[in-house]
Amino acid sequence: MVIASQMLGMAFFRMDMYPQCYSLFGGERRGAPVVSFLRVGKEKILLKCEIKHPNVLIVFDASLLEPSDVRSSMPPGSRILVSSRTPPEALSELTGYEVGIVDAQAIAEGLDLGHVINTAILGAYSRFTGNVRLEDLLEAVHEMAPQRQEANVEAARQGYEKLAFFDN
Repeated sequence: MVIASQMLGMAFFRMDMYPQCYSLFGGERRGAPVVSFLRVGKEKILLKCEIKHPNVLIVFDASLLEPSDVRSSMPPGSRILVSSRTPPEALSELTGYEVGIVDAQAIAEGLDLGHVINTAILGAYSRFTGNVRLEDLLEAVHEMAPQRQEANVEAARQGYEKLAFFDN
């Protein structure tokens, strides 16, 4: 997730935007929940604090998605992108939000990336929001993926193509 926010930030930077990303880690060691934030602006960003009311949320693990938390922090009409193997109906409690679903795990497994789902989700984000050009994202992925660059670029492409929109 940390590398994903950095890759996405680099894609925005390639579009002459100013990204600011940082992460918060749980107190446990491996496997602790991680939250990453990314702000993007046309001018330098001076604000340095966590984002309490995002307009886009990317959920890497659908089991951590709590609809009541979403409602308390995101206004209706906000966008939520979820990596999930479950059918869209499982997210029916998110009425009033634009929801995108991608099975990033299946994409990663199909490309022998194991549990590395970051790049598939980023590809889906590119299509879901239209905020970042796919070409800029693919260049950032190729440049920043710590290994298996071509497989990660392909994962981003497939995430873009396999995004499902859920209208609830």
